[in-house]
Amino acid sequence: MAVLSEIIPAAPLPGDRSHTARTLTGILLAGLAASCLLSLAVGASGASLWTALAQAANGHELSLRDSVVLFDIRLPRTVMGALVGAALAVSGAVLQGLFRNPLADPGIVGVSAGAGLGAIAAIVLGGLLPAAIGVSLGYYLVPIAAFGGSWVTTLILYRVATRKGRTSVATMLLAGIALAALIGALSGALIYVADDAQLRTLTFWAMGSLAGATWSKVLAAAPLILIGMAAAPFLARGLNGLALGEAAAGHMGVPVQRLKNTAILAVAAATGAAVAVSGGIGFVGIVVPHLLRLASGPDHRFLLINSALLGGALLLVADVISRTVIAPAELPIGIVTATIGGPFFLWILLRRRGILEM
Repeated sequence: MAVLSEIIPAAPLPGDRSHTARTLTGILLAGLAASCLLSLAVGASGASLWTALAQAANGHELSLRDSVVLFDIRLPRTVMGALVGAALAVSGAVLQGLFRNPLADPGIVGVSAGAGLGAIAAIVLGGLLPAAIGVSLGYYLVPIAAFGGSWVTTLILYRVATRKGRTSVATMLLAGIALAALIGALSGALIYVADDAQLRTLTFWAMGSLAGATWSKVLAAAPLILIGMAAAPFLARGLNGLALGEAAAGHMGVPVQRLKNTAILAVAAATGAAVAVSGGIGFVGIVVPHLLRLASGPDHRFLLINSALLGGALLLVADVISRTVIAPAELPIGIVTATIGGPFFLWILLRRRGILEM
């Protein structure tokens, strides 16, 4: 029997969905690649990705117009869309694991609003900084300020919602609403004193858009986003243990407090940088992790990676819709994600009404 047990592999345990999750990872990789190609191929101009590829294969040079459209407009937009979508989805998955609730999302609990306040403050008040500081920070000023805003908001939210090691879902949601209202008032005050040029920038930015994507903005936001997402896989086992409760996780050897601090910093970095360059794009962080839990289970070892892949693909598809639905004009991408995410959020509430009981 011992020999047979070594030859014949043990059957997977009941409820083990790791094989499904691994298969889904491959599917999502292909989906993200297809979304990137779609984003590069679709646009208001007549530049064709396929024509460009055919010309390159035949050794012909691209025209200046096609080169600018594909490599200076569409490609940075595609890279930014993939990064922002991945950042928001992973941040949502980490927050949901930290609070042990699927309703936690950077937009709903006020983290995105905090990042927005930091970005607005940098845009409106950045001119008051000493010239040496402003020049040295350059494009990094807005992402850094957004990171600071999201970090402070996440920290306050966790402190308010957690008592004696337990996090109250109702308190979390109510605190998020209160923080978002306060942050909205502060943001409104800053917008009120903005000049006309800043006001136009902020109005379009608030609705969420990837239209202003440039390589400079990508390079400014990418380090913080990549740092935040790089930390996420190291949180996976701790978040799995935290699902049993903080006391049980501590007995299992999970450094709970260090896990909390790292998770808060990772979410603040990724969300802050994403909001700084894309504006208010909501519901990605709640839709993507929930869909993946339904498909392949709650194991964060796979959930976080798959959230990055699906989040990037979903936002790129939403961006394509925003570019084409009223072409040649462009619909803010925040409207597209809210149209999809709003009904989905209501559906989650209807399925899990009990979690909001006091």
